[in-house]
Amino acid sequence: MRYVSTRGAAAPVGLSGAIAAGLAPDGGLYVPETMPRVDMPRSSGYLAGTAVHMLEPFFAGDPLAMELPAICAEAFAYPSPRRELRIDGTYLLELFHGPTAAFKDFGARFLAACLLRLRRHADRPLTILVATSGDTGAAVGAAFDGVPGIRVAILYPDQRVSPRQAHQLGSFGDNVRALRVAGSFDDCQRLVKAALGDAALQADVPLSSANSISLGRLLPQMAYFGHAALSAGQRMNTIVPTGNLGNAVACLWAREIGLPIGDVVFACNANETLPEFFAGRPYRARDAVPTIANAMDVGAPSNFERLRHLFGGDEATRRHGHAESVDDAEIRDTIHRHAVSDGEVFCPHTATGIRLLERLRMAGDRREWTVAATAHPAKFESIVEPLIGRRVEVPDALRTMLEREAQAEPMTAETRAFAQWLRDWH
Repeated sequence: MRYVSTRGAAAPVGLSGAIAAGLAPDGGLYVPETMPRVDMPRSSGYLAGTAVHMLEPFFAGDPLAMELPAICAEAFAYPSPRRELRIDGTYLLELFHGPTAAFKDFGARFLAACLLRLRRHADRPLTILVATSGDTGAAVGAAFDGVPGIRVAILYPDQRVSPRQAHQLGSFGDNVRALRVAGSFDDCQRLVKAALGDAALQADVPLSSANSISLGRLLPQMAYFGHAALSAGQRMNTIVPTGNLGNAVACLWAREIGLPIGDVVFACNANETLPEFFAGRPYRARDAVPTIANAMDVGAPSNFERLRHLFGGDEATRRHGHAESVDDAEIRDTIHRHAVSDGEVFCPHTATGIRLLERLRMAGDRREWTVAATAHPAKFESIVEPLIGRRVEVPDALRTMLEREAQAEPMTAETRAFAQWLRDWH
């Protein structure tokens, strides 16, 4: 299996090369040269086993292929249950049972397991760059905390993540450092992309990425969608809360390789780049709008390149997806109403998916739907608890992380300043 850039101006590489690089030399994102088809057996009940079977074709011919079972065992060491809600014909795919209580734990741990094996004999440390709107950075920090030969720089928008998210981001060891950037998530993402594309900087400081632009993050995210679909008993129609489009693209890739996934709908917050595109208007990136579903505050979703590449153009892309916006008032109403009516407590991001499902029901859609629950509501206690009138129980792993000391360094949104910081990091 070879991987090519979405922009078509970089030479094909193997899987290990794509994972190690993060971003293609032409600035594009790596995608499979041809999308494989996978003949999946019925679910064995083990997420790691499903992941191995789904990902084998993507690892074909690569040095990491022999290690795929061990990589999956490390990454998928906790469950992703699909449970029925007390809402007619609705299931919740709980993706928040990992160490940082967010779906991104799966991809971060998978990437860490891959890079640890690829860097066994490296003579210089690799610096992983990750821009985060809240959850990605903590997942990556936890995955790489204390890993020899690898350093992590987490960039997050100052004052635009929840207090508990900010604490998580700065709570790791010496090889993981958090930078609070004076700007938006898109500014953080721009700094990361500029650094990865700076050949002179790369010569001084070997770099890679752990954002969803990294193939090593995206591929494993296919597994929990495929695993849930195999257990559903019918084609699984799925609502995916999304900002940077990584989780949504992973769901579509799982469908493309043959998993029984039906319609896929993208639930967005007040950032309307994707809803406007799927409504028929030209794609237009713009500055992110701050919302209470902050991990989805993205105005220029990187994985749109992968989405467009998958379907071969704008019109074909619109035929294979749908996106709608949910504003803060609707998010708050959804969280409050369901806590009162059926005892279900959702994080602000998951609530966008639940509200979108309610719109489908009002329009007469009575099909079975599965909503991806992206984070535990305890990560957003300052938003959720006033709406439901009680405390949200904190998972043990999250509580342990919050008990650590935390610190973050200030950083301007200037590419030169960030490049110099990387060179000065010893």
